Amino acid sequence: MTQTVHDLVLSAGPDHEDEGDAQLATKTRPKTQRPPLYKVLLLNDDYTPMEFVVHVLERFFGITHQQAVDIMLTVHRKGLAVVGVFSHEIAETKVTQVMDYAQRNQHPLQCTMEKE
Repeated sequence: MTQTVHDLVLSAGPDHEDEGDAQLATKTRPKTQRPPLYKVLLLNDDYTPMEFVVHVLERFFGITHQQAVDIMLTVHRKGLAVVGVFSHEIAETKVTQVMDYAQRNQHPLQCTMEKE
């Protein structure tokens, strides 16, 4: 039978004599796992201007101009780059924001996410 701390305190109350048997109350906590993280990736294309990519990185990822230039150059040279690592919901939001913004500005810039 599982007893809570509350039950143990009540069982040691005035209705029960102390018979010398000490009961140890322990709390068990369920093990929690950290949620999986997701990489947000920016993909290269031959049409989106480099300046637009830098602007997107600064606007949606809150990074400095120099960091944005470095990531943009990595995307340009290697075909893709990890922009950041986030929880699923945040990564999904970032991808949607970038894709919507690129589309509204008539650029084919692609942004995806994958489990880390």
